[in-house]
Amino acid sequence: MKLTILGPGCWGLTLAKLLNNNFEEITVWGRTEDISDELRTQKRTTKPLTVELDKKTEITDNLKEAIEGSQIILLVVATSGIRPVCRQLKEAGLKDNQILVNLSKGLELPSLKRMSEVIKEELPASKLAVLSGPTLAKEILNGCPTAASVASDDTATAEYIQKYLNVPSKFRLYTNSDVVGVELGGSLKNVIAIASGFADAMKLGDNCRGTLLTRGMAEIIRVSTALGANPSTLYGLSGMGDLIATCSSPFSRNYTVGSLLGQGKKINDILQELGSVAEGVKTSKALCELAHKLNIEVPVSSAIYEALYTDITPVEILNKLMNRKLKQEENYHLNSK
Repeated sequence: MKLTILGPGCWGLTLAKLLNNNFEEITVWGRTEDISDELRTQKRTTKPLTVELDKKTEITDNLKEAIEGSQIILLVVATSGIRPVCRQLKEAGLKDNQILVNLSKGLELPSLKRMSEVIKEELPASKLAVLSGPTLAKEILNGCPTAASVASDDTATAEYIQKYLNVPSKFRLYTNSDVVGVELGGSLKNVIAIASGFADAMKLGDNCRGTLLTRGMAEIIRVSTALGANPSTLYGLSGMGDLIATCSSPFSRNYTVGSLLGQGKKINDILQELGSVAEGVKTSKALCELAHKLNIEVPVSSAIYEALYTDITPVEILNKLMNRKLKQEENYHLNSK
C-alpha cells in the first residue's frame, strides 16, 4: 500500500508521521518553494512544529512520481490551492481508482463552493472522501488520541478510508454519508474559533466563551442546513467536536488570530507574525456572503468579519453583539440514531 500526501505543511507532515505504520510507502509532495532543504535531506522540520519523518517517507516536488502507484491521496493544501492542484493532478495522470481524501477546511472564494464541489468540478470521475474533526496537529504529534469523520457519497469508499487511515489508540475514524455537513462543520467552525480567541484576549470570561460557542453553533447550523446538511452531523466530530477543540486551544491558528485581534493588532500584521494559513480569515468572508445570499442572520460571524476587514474596535464589536434586538432561541430537531 502506498499513501501520497499533497502538502508539506504542518498537518500534512503530521499525517505522514501518524500513518507511518499503515503503509509500506509514503510520499509527501509539495511545490519546490514549499520544501525546505532540511525536510528534503533530513526528513525533518522545526517550523512551526518539530516533525521527524521515517526514512521510508519520500519528499518530492514531482507530482507524477508522487501519485504513481498510490491507492490513497490526501489533499492537505490550503483551500486556495485545491483547484490548481486538482488541475495538476489531471495532467499528472490521476487514475479513476485512486481515492482522493480532502482534509482542507474552508470555502473557495469567490465561488463560495465547498472543497468537494471544487474537486468534482475539476476531476468529475474521481473517487472522493472528506476527513474532518478535532485534529490539532501538535496534540497528535504528542501522542494524544482523537477521532474524526470520513464522509463520502459512496459508502464503500468511506469504509475503505476508515480502514486504512485508522490508527489504533491514536486516530479513530467514523464513517458518515453527509458530505455537506462534515465539510461545513469543519470549515465554518474556524470563524467561531477566531471569535473565541478574540473574547479570551479581552478577558470576557468563561460565560462569554460558552455563549459564543453556542450562538456560533446556531449560525453554523442555520447556514449548513440551508445548504443541505443534516443538523445531527453538526453535533458530531466535524461540528461540535472540532468547535470545542479549536475554540479553546492555543494550538489553533484561528484561535490565535482571534486572540491577537482582541489585543488590537491588525490582520496583516497578525498573518505575517503567524507565518501560516488560518483558514477562518477567508472563511469569514465566504460565510457572510453565503448568509447574505440565503437571507440568514449570522451576527457572531459578521462581527468577526468586521474585526478582520474594518477598523472597528474590540469594544465596539462587543457592544454591537450584546445590544442586538432581543429574540427567541432556536430549537433544532435532530434526526439521529
